[in-house]
Amino acid sequence: MSSTMQAVTISVSIESPPQDVYEYAANPANSPEWLTSFCVSARPAEDEWILETAAEGTMGLRYVESNPYGVLDHRIRLETGETFVNPMRVIPNGTGSEVLFTLFRREGVTEAQFKRDAEMVRSDLLSLKRVLEK
Repeated sequence: MSSTMQAVTISVSIESPPQDVYEYAANPANSPEWLTSFCVSARPAEDEWILETAAEGTMGLRYVESNPYGVLDHRIRLETGETFVNPMRVIPNGTGSEVLFTLFRREGVTEAQFKRDAEMVRSDLLSLKRVLEK
């Protein structure tokens, strides 16, 4: 039995310098502006940010420490207490950026749910692109 999960990496090119993309995306206060597929509001808490969602209640969000490498890995904590880490990177692409998000299919997630989640990630990355390119 394999211990690996099904995964898909979704990326989008953004005509904005990597440092600008990183700084904007790493600020949880900006979440409602670009995580439009699920985030309604964001507020700071003790050691994480609390995201209010339209369908799944509240979620905890915590990014890795600020770094010069464009690493935006973040931990999500669901209301159920389940936590998982989403790998995310901002890398140079010419004078702009490439944003990459790897989505893992967690245990209990159906193929249809996984496809829906991937579309939500793609939608949110395209929202990030729109916000940063305007």
